[in-house]
Amino acid sequence: MKCREKKEIALVASGIILGASIAAPVAGAALTAERSSQKITVDGRPVQIEAYSIGGNNYCKLRDVGREVGFAVEYDPMTNTVNIRTSEPDAEGGRIVTLPTDGSKYTPQVGDLIPCGDGTLYEVRDTSRFENNCFAPGALPELPEPTCDWSLFEAVELPAPEARHYVSDAGDNLYVRNLYETRRMQYTLYNALGRTPEAWRDGKPLAKVYLTIPAEYEAYTPVFWPWRAAELEKKAAAVPRGRFRVEAWDYYVDHTFMQTQYYIFVG
Repeated sequence: MKCREKKEIALVASGIILGASIAAPVAGAALTAERSSQKITVDGRPVQIEAYSIGGNNYCKLRDVGREVGFAVEYDPMTNTVNIRTSEPDAEGGRIVTLPTDGSKYTPQVGDLIPCGDGTLYEVRDTSRFENNCFAPGALPELPEPTCDWSLFEAVELPAPEARHYVSDAGDNLYVRNLYETRRMQYTLYNALGRTPEAWRDGKPLAKVYLTIPAEYEAYTPVFWPWRAAELEKKAAAVPRGRFRVEAWDYYVDHTFMQTQYYIFVG
């Protein structure tokens, strides 16, 4: 197996420090933050990463650096955890992806090889639409924060990662279960139900949320994209005691990311 090439970040002038906090200043000293004017390159290629100069050091978002060099960084508000996910190279130098099982975000990169249920490795060749969909207003924010007590809802387990590959007249197709966006749907429903008095009795929720849709319901399940929280909020208001079954899937055609699709079945 070829050794994994190490990505190097070249910085003109001083090195960048990646961090979430700043060391305590000397007593009486005041620290100011100014937009850094230094150039940042990855393997000699200029990149746009927002950085600030504080106390003589540069600070920037770890997520921004990860986007440029091939690792993902996500925050899980449920566990107050920062997750960093990397991928491994195959014998030919491509990256065989290990889809996260904990609900952290998978950000596809050109060259990723996704293991499919039928035994194939599906190569990702175009990700330009991942956060640049013409129908979406922009990149999605972090996952929703609790506006009610989520622990009152019945505990549910995340489904296992899954990649469904098939070839049709439409092309070489792939659906990848998106656990991160499934959690977005789950948390959005929790908050919407928390604002709906009819969804509660004796301080307990009457509705239930499931993170998979049984095969027998798939033909009757509406789908929407791009993300619109209002789609779930309307369902919660209309059926406050319902059984909500949600899934999110990343859809690829001919090795090109097309969109993330959101499915919700209410029974």
